[in-house]
Formats: sequence, C-alpha cells, structure tokens
Amino acid sequence: MAAASDLEGISNYLRLHHPALAAPTIFRIYDVAKSLKRLPERGRSGRLNGTRELVLAPLPYILLYSVREDSVNLLRILHGAQEWQGESA
Repeated sequence: MAAASDLEGISNYLRLHHPALAAPTIFRIYDVAKSLKRLPERGRSGRLNGTRELVLAPLPYILLYSVREDSVNLLRILHGAQEWQGESA
C-alpha cells in the first residue's frame, strides 16, 4: 500500500533528521487519517479524478484519499512540496 510506505518514509526521515518531531508528527498524521471515517468530505476535491485531498496544516503533508459508500481509502501521504506523478500520485 503506497500510503503505508509513505508513512514509513516520513517516519524514517524524521527519526534521522528531526528525532523530536518524529513521534508527534506520525501520531498527528495517523489521527487525522483515522478521523476521515467520521468526516470523509472534509478535504477538498482532489487534483486526480475521484480523489479528495486534506492538507494537514501546519504540517507540510497532504492526505490523498478516495471515498466510497462504506469506506475511505487512503491512497498517499505526500509532502506539499513533492511533485505529483499523474494518476499514481
């Protein structure tokens, strides 16, 4: 799953470069992602068809997800400065 890989990469980077920020940042990302079950429409319409985006201000991350009738699918966790790669985002 790309989002899980993204989260692991963010965690690894922060542990190496900003250890004090690693745990709080990962917990914040996780909590916001989990909250999408209750409020799936809170993000904006996504750049990619059929997706939504939630900016995690003040963090520099964007959750890319899709909403179905009975579920929310977290697709990616991207850094705001990261270039998006077409439909594979």
